Amino acid sequence: MNDQNLTVIIFIFLLAAGIIAYFGVLMTKVARQLAHDTGMGEAVMGAVFVGASTSLSGITASITVAYQGHAQLAVSNSLGGIAAQTLFLAVADMFYRKANLEHAAASAENLMMTAILIVLLAIPLTAIAMPEMAIANVHPASFIAIIAYVLSVRILTRTHKMPMWFPKSTLDTHPENNHKAKLIGSNKSGLWIRFVFYSIVVGFSGWLLGKTGIKIASTTGLSEGIVGGVFTAISTSLPELVIAITAVRMKALTLAVGDIIGGNTFDTLFISASDIAYRQGSIYKDISDNEIFWLAMTILMTGVLLMGLLHRQRHGIANIGWESFLVILLYFSGLGILLY
Repeated sequence: MNDQNLTVIIFIFLLAAGIIAYFGVLMTKVARQLAHDTGMGEAVMGAVFVGASTSLSGITASITVAYQGHAQLAVSNSLGGIAAQTLFLAVADMFYRKANLEHAAASAENLMMTAILIVLLAIPLTAIAMPEMAIANVHPASFIAIIAYVLSVRILTRTHKMPMWFPKSTLDTHPENNHKAKLIGSNKSGLWIRFVFYSIVVGFSGWLLGKTGIKIASTTGLSEGIVGGVFTAISTSLPELVIAITAVRMKALTLAVGDIIGGNTFDTLFISASDIAYRQGSIYKDISDNEIFWLAMTILMTGVLLMGLLHRQRHGIANIGWESFLVILLYFSGLGILLY
């Protein structure tokens, strides 16, 4: 493939990433309004509506490449996206100067979601360590992960409605913003139509990212694990970054944290969906050490985040929490190890 074709592919890749970033934000605004109409809190809204909707491009990309037989690219896109989005939470922390974001946005829902995320990440790790098995070319762990996610949403909803734990309120704690601002000239049916349209645009862009990601991997000689874990993962995670920063600037802090953690939780389903789409047997048997490394790194980063949510340091290094500093350090150290 000549340089001109590579330039065109990279242009399409960047264009698709830009579309995802733009329409992902529009889709999230509509999803937020629909979620407000149900009376959900910011954390649940961020996890179930915002997090899942902005992950559509990523899951589309993973399913597409998995169906085409690219196991490593599909799985690394999921795990790399979770790592990148955890990093984005640290970036969002930089935009809230009053206190550490994890201190100000303390909630039982965000703590529950983080614990659920660790559990859902442990399922594919267990599948990798298990003897090879498959039911209709799909590993049983993939079905277990989907069921666990559905049950976790119910647990999260109950945690919001009947919390058994409350964070200690301080001068820097920012309570949830329950103001239900209406979109001008909008109604429920109109909002649903817009939401579906934005979802289709984001999903198609994710498909383009998957196609161009394969081309970039084959053209540049980079491994599928690097392309999926870095290029497509970061590109499909751009909506989470934009939304988290926007939410922080709007002082919707619980939503910002819920968006990232909820998106990460939904992203664990990429592996299950990829396993179902992968036709060469269980996808777990065909992944490389790079994907196992990303999986271990995401569990480590999430564990650090959970400790930060529990410890609730008010101020830390460069006015961000020690957990945000460690997340940044872990991500770039891991990236350096993979690229070395």
